[in-house]
Amino acid sequence: MEVIAAGKIVPVVVIEEAAFAGRLADALVEGGLHCAEVTFRTAAAADAIQRMAERPGMLVGAGTVLTAAQVDQAVDAGARFVVSPGFNAAVVRRCAEHGVPVFPGVASPSEIMQALDAGLDTVKFFPAEQLGGVHMVRALSAPFRSVRFIPTGGVNAGNVADYLAVPSVLAVGGTWMVAPDLLAARDWDAVTSRTRSALEKIA
Repeated sequence: MEVIAAGKIVPVVVIEEAAFAGRLADALVEGGLHCAEVTFRTAAAADAIQRMAERPGMLVGAGTVLTAAQVDQAVDAGARFVVSPGFNAAVVRRCAEHGVPVFPGVASPSEIMQALDAGLDTVKFFPAEQLGGVHMVRALSAPFRSVRFIPTGGVNAGNVADYLAVPSVLAVGGTWMVAPDLLAARDWDAVTSRTRSALEKIA
């Protein structure tokens, strides 16, 4: 939690080739970020998590986790936190059994109350821009004063500072510094440059 809060931005990685995951981790660290979320949207996810987790100074989590079995797979690979697009009680329970933080996705007050009932105080607000963006986060923060949000979905270089200006926002999730075209081209310099630029923007 401290690493995520300190970095403010969690790169959301969709990687097709695990062989280059270590170099991606290096590029992010060089840019100043020490945390990343690798999504279970590709067959390479678990292997990529393992390779990135081996890099010094890199905290790796698993994203798009939909089942308890995927929690096991992610933790076995070295994931230190789990992110889900929605609230799934089985996923939350399995994360608790493993002792890893879980950030379930929420889109409504009812889902936030489910998370609170499960003993959680930090949730992913997803898909953020489509659900009302910064204005919606502020609105939800009023009745849920103890909840911290990680908005993801549509967060980019142009609006990241606006999200992080909301006191209840712990961090944001974003893809622009790890965009698929950069990963496909293995343009690690661009990853580092975009990462450094993002951190300068929110400094």
